[in-house]
Amino acid sequence: MPRPTTTERFWNKVDKSGPIPLRKKAPGNCWLWLSETTDNGYGRFFANKRKVMAYRWSYERFVGAIPEGLQLDHLCRTPACVNPNHLEPVTPRENVRRGSISAAARERQLAKSHCPRGHAYSGDNLYVRPSDGARQCRTCNRRNERAKRAAA
Repeated sequence: MPRPTTTERFWNKVDKSGPIPLRKKAPGNCWLWLSETTDNGYGRFFANKRKVMAYRWSYERFVGAIPEGLQLDHLCRTPACVNPNHLEPVTPRENVRRGSISAAARERQLAKSHCPRGHAYSGDNLYVRPSDGARQCRTCNRRNERAKRAAA
């Protein structure tokens, strides 16, 4: 028996009869991810021998590439939703602005120019987490990953 394709495995983990969002900008039902999720509720699974975010995979598979420098915003405000009609490419700043944190906290986050260890949030050292738009320091992320591997 042949192994299921990535697309078949994706559909096996989706419930297309999710709730209809209250926001009119997100047409139709949410497609809820039923398998593994991140701590923030975003679905993920293995595709092409690596773990990917399910909503990003869905958008790229059914709509097209995510434009360079943009990230996907859930118009329905449901992290587990993988319906590409509920996803909109926006700038990291817009994604943070639309997020669930207060306006004051949002502005404080965007105003920070350096990580807590003093590395600049700019250029090659800046990583914007696709799941929530959080800015991270690549230098500190590498250091933390090395420490995790050493502890394992």
